[in-house]
Amino acid sequence: MLDVRSLTLDKTKRIIVTSDIHANLELFKKLLNKVNFTEDDYLFINGDLCEKGPNSLEVVEYVRNLMTVNQNVFLTKGNCDVVFRYVFNNLQGIIPYMKRQPYSILNEMINIYGKTIDDFADLKELSKFYRENFGELIDWLESLPNAYETEDFIIVHAALENINDWKETKDEYSLYTYAFGESEHQANKNVIVGHWPVVNYRATDISSHNPLIDLNKRIISIDGGNQIKPDGQLNALIFENGEYSFTFVDELTKEMMIPEDFEDTTGRKGTVTYPNYEINILEREKFFTLCENKNLAIKQWIKNEYLSEEGEKVVCKDDLSTTFLSVSKGERVKVVDDQCEGYTLVKKQTGEIGWVPKM
Repeated sequence: MLDVRSLTLDKTKRIIVTSDIHANLELFKKLLNKVNFTEDDYLFINGDLCEKGPNSLEVVEYVRNLMTVNQNVFLTKGNCDVVFRYVFNNLQGIIPYMKRQPYSILNEMINIYGKTIDDFADLKELSKFYRENFGELIDWLESLPNAYETEDFIIVHAALENINDWKETKDEYSLYTYAFGESEHQANKNVIVGHWPVVNYRATDISSHNPLIDLNKRIISIDGGNQIKPDGQLNALIFENGEYSFTFVDELTKEMMIPEDFEDTTGRKGTVTYPNYEINILEREKFFTLCENKNLAIKQWIKNEYLSEEGEKVVCKDDLSTTFLSVSKGERVKVVDDQCEGYTLVKKQTGEIGWVPKM
C-alpha cells in the first residue's frame, strides 16, 4: 500500500508542480524565478531530485531547507531518490552504473570522503559506509510519501496501478513504471506524474518536451527530459482558478533571430525517441532520409547526419526531432544543432523543436 498524504489546499492560492530536477540546482532556481514563486504559492516537487545532473546533494539540501522554512512545499519520492536501495539489496548491477554515471548521489557521497567505488571490497562494505555517514539523509529520503492527494488531483512520481483502490498500488510500481500516459487508472481525479519523458509519447506528433495534459484520460505528464534529453527542459505545471497552464526553462544558450518568413508545406512531424532507434531506409533526399522506424512501424524523415550503420543495422544515433517548423521573420529561437548541412534544428519559445532551412 502506498504512503499517501491527503491535503486540503486553499483554492485561492496558485499551485506549482514540477518534477525530475535531476541534480540541477541552478535550473531549478531558474524555474522558481521564472514562475515568480513566493510563500503565497503551493509548490509540489514530484520526485527525482537526484541523479543525472552535477549536484544531487546540493539539490536535496536546498529542497530540505525550502521545506523547513515554507510549509507549502511538498515533495514525493522518485526512483532516483532511493537509488541506494540497489546497494542495500546487494544488486551487483549498481557497480557498473556507478562507474559509468559520475553524476550520481552515490558517487557524490563517497567522493566527499576522497573515495571511489573501487575503494570498497563489496556492496556490504559500501552499504555500511552509507549507513554510517549518510544514514539520516537516507532515512529522510525514504520517509518521503509516494503520493499526495488533494481535492483536485493526485501527485505520484511514475504511475498508479489500474485497480479499484489506487492506494493499493505497489511502491515499486509507483516509482519505476514506464509510459503511464499510455495506460489507464481508476482514480476519480487527475493524476500528475513525472518519470517518463513526455517526448517519448510524441513519435508521430510535433516534437516537444512540454507537459501532456490529457483530461479525458485524467493523466498529466510533466517530465521534460531535463538532464536526459539533449534539448530537454524543466517544466512547471501551474494550477490556478481551476485551469492548468505551464512554463519551462532549459539549458540551451545559443539563440538566433529568423531573418525571413518560412512556411513548412511538408507537414512532416514526429520524434525519434528511446528506445526506438533502429530503422530501415526507404528513400533518400539531399538533406533527409525517409525511414521506417522498425519498432513502431511508422515513417520518419531523419536528418542524414544522424544516421549511423552498426554492422547490418541502421540506427538513428540519438533522440531527434523529425518535425519541420514554420517560423516568422524576427522570431527568436534557440539553436539545438546548427552543424548540419542545409537545415538548423531549433527550439521555439513555445517549446516546439524542429528543422528550419538555413537562410
